[in-house]
Amino acid sequence: MDLIVKRFEDLTTRELYDLLQVRVSVFVVEQDCPYQELDGKDLFSYHIFYKENGCIQAYLRVVDPNPSCDKVAIGRVLTVRRGNGLGKKVMQAGIRVAQEKLGADNIYIEAQTYAKGFYEQLGFQQISDEFLEDGIPHIKMLLTL
Repeated sequence: MDLIVKRFEDLTTRELYDLLQVRVSVFVVEQDCPYQELDGKDLFSYHIFYKENGCIQAYLRVVDPNPSCDKVAIGRVLTVRRGNGLGKKVMQAGIRVAQEKLGADNIYIEAQTYAKGFYEQLGFQQISDEFLEDGIPHIKMLLTL
């Protein structure tokens, strides 16, 4: 399995298509949640994904600090096959990229509430009450490095 780390402008057209396809498959279709998947943040993000046999198996993006969030953020975290440790592996890669490429000393996420334990295992701490985002319960979490 190959780890790929690229800025938006370095993605090939095929890679962009593949990552958008897998994100829509998981977050829109599988979770039955119509929402604005293309939010503009991809343009100022590192895209981190594992590929095997030409297919994306895990993905996330590390978003630069910006007007809507003054901290480095991780989002769109997904794995195609669950329960095999790949989610932890891609998150560890994302944390490294946030530190090494963006000099992050904190990383912010808005996690689906059911995944709170997963993120806590990586050192994230809940910093908000539960809220609904596109009809799905979420919490804000922060990792202090």
